[in-house]
Amino acid sequence: MGRLRLTIWLWMAAALVALGLAAPAAADDQAGGVFSPRCHAASDSSRSAEAMIDRSAWNCTDTGWQADRPVAWLRFEAADWQGAKVPRHFLTRTSRHERITIYSLDTGGSLRGRSFAEADGRTFPAGPVFRLPLPVVTPETEALLVRIDRPHSIPLLSEAGVVHDPEDAYRSVQEMMLLALVLGMLVLPLLFDITFFIVLRERFVMFHSIMVVAMMGYVLFAGGVISVLASLPVAFLAVMAPLCWAVGCGAALLFLSEFLERGALSRRMRRITYWTGCWTIAVPGFFALQLHATQAFDDTGYFLTIMPSAMVVSVALVHAILRGSRSARFVAAAWFPLILTSIARLLRGLGIYAGPSNLDLMMFLATGIEVVVISLAIADRFLAIRNERDAALTEARMLEQISTRDSLTGLMNRRAIEARFDALLTQGFDTFALVDLDRFKAINDRHGHQMGDAALIACANAIRAAGDRDSIAVRLGGEEFVVLLRGENTLHRAEALRQAIPLRIAQDVPGLELPVTASMGVIMLSRAAHQTMQFAEFYARADALMYEAKASGRNRLAYERLTVFSEPPALRRKAARKGQAT
Repeated sequence: MGRLRLTIWLWMAAALVALGLAAPAAADDQAGGVFSPRCHAASDSSRSAEAMIDRSAWNCTDTGWQADRPVAWLRFEAADWQGAKVPRHFLTRTSRHERITIYSLDTGGSLRGRSFAEADGRTFPAGPVFRLPLPVVTPETEALLVRIDRPHSIPLLSEAGVVHDPEDAYRSVQEMMLLALVLGMLVLPLLFDITFFIVLRERFVMFHSIMVVAMMGYVLFAGGVISVLASLPVAFLAVMAPLCWAVGCGAALLFLSEFLERGALSRRMRRITYWTGCWTIAVPGFFALQLHATQAFDDTGYFLTIMPSAMVVSVALVHAILRGSRSARFVAAAWFPLILTSIARLLRGLGIYAGPSNLDLMMFLATGIEVVVISLAIADRFLAIRNERDAALTEARMLEQISTRDSLTGLMNRRAIEARFDALLTQGFDTFALVDLDRFKAINDRHGHQMGDAALIACANAIRAAGDRDSIAVRLGGEEFVVLLRGENTLHRAEALRQAIPLRIAQDVPGLELPVTASMGVIMLSRAAHQTMQFAEFYARADALMYEAKASGRNRLAYERLTVFSEPPALRRKAARKGQAT
């Protein structure tokens, strides 16, 4: 909770900084002479500019903006710039449209007009805006009428203005620094995501990377930063900003559905979150293309179809927090400011209220803070997942050890040695010693199985104590043990080990009536690393030798040295040559 409070305080401090940076920018715009439309209207395509001279055709309030009609109209009054520099340029928010025609209305009703296609607009670093030159404005001009054919966005209308010098509308240095800061804040989490994904192949890291890239695109295009770097077509910029936002919101939902701890979301809630993310990328993403065929409804459609993402995110986070999710608290701290600023942007987009474009700075800052905090959440989740995986690996190793170790003595069991036998031969373990305790059944019959188990443990301890890195001890089952040896004097070492067994049992298991001895069958194979003999073959030969030792009186060793020639002996070669000669 301490880290969560710190995150919230950091965001609040950053928000205050943004407000301090944004407020002077708004004041500069007003002083620079950016004049907003006094009235607005909408009509069908047949309505002419002459018909719009009458003031009764206009809505001169700050409500009722319409971008779903074939034509939108804006009216600028010359009285607004009396005593200031005469405006020379029309500017507005970047959005798709078919054509803009600007009329200069002089006293007496005469009109001078200039018409521009969508491709004629020129973007400049004043945010997501473009400009067009005005027709000549004279002292006789009483109003400017702007006709916009097929407008796709209400901010295209509500954020329009006329200005003498476009530089008066440029973003302030503080605003550009803030946008650059946000972009820098987004680059670092992207590098973290790449690093995390290399180590942690989790889908939520990939979804977060998509979200970060989309948010970087949104800041570049909606913030107007891209206009500092390149002059791009209005149509391209108009599509990219809302498309990046739709992809970013959809990726955020996909990220949320995969990121939270197991059980933080119910199966149904997780499924709703995931498919809402897919919907947000697909449907608002389609409306973001702003095709002229969908002009009548794509602006409203975009904002209405992206609204479920905010609702589902809010419900999912509350749902996860109530289930005790630590990660959900991180996400809530990161996304709450962004959800609020997004809702404010949505209301402006729907025309419910009009506000200056520099309000978007709060949204950009919330975006940067969100991605950084989510990166901290990913790091926290990464550590949790790593701990979970370490615990799982430890458990897996324990289970593997249980499956390959004898539960009574702790030595390797037959399953383990058979799996590794070929590799051990390659490593030079060329002596196979099979050990069997003599008259072991009598111990169980006279003293009970508990005493018998103690004797087996003592035998295993004797074999283990006499061993080193050149010997491997195995319990096959019952009273049978195998010792694999390599190096020099393996036969003598095997015999010393056999003789140590009765001494260790007598020491560790007092109360036995008779000493417990051991018989041993030993197979030695030269050049074992080059052979393909199987474990079963070694065992069968050693078992036969061990029974020979028992038949000879027990408490002894019987061995056999197998010799494998790399080429036939000399006598055999000579006989072979004689056979070829005849």
